[in-house]
Amino acid sequence: MFNTRPAAFFLAILVFSFQAIAQTAVSSGTSGSAAGLRTPIIRLAEVREGMRGTARTVFRGTEPEDFNVEIIGVLPGGVGPKQDLIIGRLSGGGADRTAVFAGMSGSPVYVDGKLIGAISYSFPFSKEPICGITPIEQMVEIFEAKEPARRTSAPQAISFAEIASASLPELSYTVDTGLLAATTSTNPMMASIAGQTFRPIGVPLTFNGISQQTLDAFAPQLMRAGLVPVAAAGGTSPIAPMKAADENTLKPGASVSMQLTRGDYSLASSGTVTLREGDRIYAFGHPFLSLGVSDLPMSESSVVTVVPNVNNSFKLAVPSAMVGTMTQDRATGVFGKLGQAPKMIPVRLNIESSRGKRDTINFEMANDEFLTPLLLNIAIYNSLVAQERTVGETTVFMNGEIRFNGQMPVKIDRRFAGGQSAMLAAASIAAPVNAMLRSRFEDLAMSGIELDLKMIDGSRTASLERISVDRSEVRPGETVQITAYARATDGRIYTERIPVVIASDAPAGKLTILVGDGGAVLKTDAVQHFTPGSLGELIDGVNRTRTPDRLYVKVTRSSAGMIIGSAEMTNLPPSVLATLSSSRSSGGTKSHVETIVAEAIVPPSEMIIAGEQKLEIVVVR
Repeated sequence: MFNTRPAAFFLAILVFSFQAIAQTAVSSGTSGSAAGLRTPIIRLAEVREGMRGTARTVFRGTEPEDFNVEIIGVLPGGVGPKQDLIIGRLSGGGADRTAVFAGMSGSPVYVDGKLIGAISYSFPFSKEPICGITPIEQMVEIFEAKEPARRTSAPQAISFAEIASASLPELSYTVDTGLLAATTSTNPMMASIAGQTFRPIGVPLTFNGISQQTLDAFAPQLMRAGLVPVAAAGGTSPIAPMKAADENTLKPGASVSMQLTRGDYSLASSGTVTLREGDRIYAFGHPFLSLGVSDLPMSESSVVTVVPNVNNSFKLAVPSAMVGTMTQDRATGVFGKLGQAPKMIPVRLNIESSRGKRDTINFEMANDEFLTPLLLNIAIYNSLVAQERTVGETTVFMNGEIRFNGQMPVKIDRRFAGGQSAMLAAASIAAPVNAMLRSRFEDLAMSGIELDLKMIDGSRTASLERISVDRSEVRPGETVQITAYARATDGRIYTERIPVVIASDAPAGKLTILVGDGGAVLKTDAVQHFTPGSLGELIDGVNRTRTPDRLYVKVTRSSAGMIIGSAEMTNLPPSVLATLSSSRSSGGTKSHVETIVAEAIVPPSEMIIAGEQKLEIVVVR
């Protein structure tokens, strides 16, 4: 008979061996690089229900205070693939009054003096102070790989209409704010289960120099960007040199601020430092804005107080000295370096009110494709409404430059009128700035923005009613006098005389004269987009974009031609047209049946004229 005892004994040894190997893999698994930390840690595989420890955060001032944490369990994949969550319950110290609060993100949790992770998630409206803790090994490892550089991109098409628009470019993605309002507003069907899932703890946004009216006006954009103001006041953050770090700088449990702007306008979000290893800072335990590679000022901050709130308590923090840069913003937290200065964009706004009052606003803002257009939009709008009434019609004049190292500046010359003139003026500057940053050319270095803003009462607008010419026939080289008639909102008629020279080599035949605002003329252009091959070409394209607040004249005649890329090829021989229109290839070209004979920009008048009119004349020889 076959003896089963040796087989059973061998199977038992095999199972025991696999269990030992699996346990070893789990114990070391994802903590290999984390094991190189000088700070003692507890790995996720060693976490057990019932463990008791302490956490540290700042409730007031600058010194961290201890409170108690009891480990309830571990939630595998709690916030994403291979992103586990340790569940804890808070008690004692200031936590009895505040529970989990916005600004606590990153608070380090210790068990037996060893770091276990960072408090980072919570349940809105929870009756108990239950929190989610990001394991320290997963928080550190995501930043252990070589820090990537900001990527550049191949040339991409730029829309003339987009550059000339007066609307803020749409954000490419939505950041989870962790607020109940964000959940129910974007998906009403989620209202019944709101508060039943872990959400990232809110990151409080404090602001200085920005009115509540401005923040209310930009609430949708701010919430979509993950920037949710929780305080109606903050502290000033002067533009000052970076402070040298010492052993007490941003120690674990300290309050840390990531500044979006500083100077006369200050916007900063605050969290808590989880770990400091030399000049390396780990904080938050969850994404800030999911920027990936970033370049934001990292500052020390002082907590005024923590305000208890039914949904989510929050802290009021005042940023102080800049000590480094937040260089990465990823799924399990943010990473920064002490002693490294960020590259900010200086902005100067010269304001003149309708009463003749002059003022100057100076600030620096983050250099980021995602944030910069939004921040500049907010700053300009706030500067305008702070000086003028917000009810009624006004006219805004905006002139200035966007400067770059080693390049010609982008020229700004715009006018806006009506009840929304301040909002339109503020949004218009975001379009060229967004086009610049989105291009990602390697030599792109924005050195500053300076704008002159002037407001007057009333809306100086008119509609183009008709045009006329001083003759219906003209010879090559002669000048045609065009008269444009515009009717203002009060019924008055304004006239503009526009001389246009007909080219000396113009062939005999009919010419079409179009007079209209930039938007109307742009619609008739064969080229609606351009693809710059260099930063210089991009700046040139932005500078020659037609704007809706100016009148333009375009004289054209019918012809046979093609458009290749953004270049118009007119009066092509039949053989060339046949080659370009070959049935053996498709794309890259399109037919073009108009040739531009002459173009002119009408100098700015006292009125902003909108509309278009056209007529025909004949060239004779």
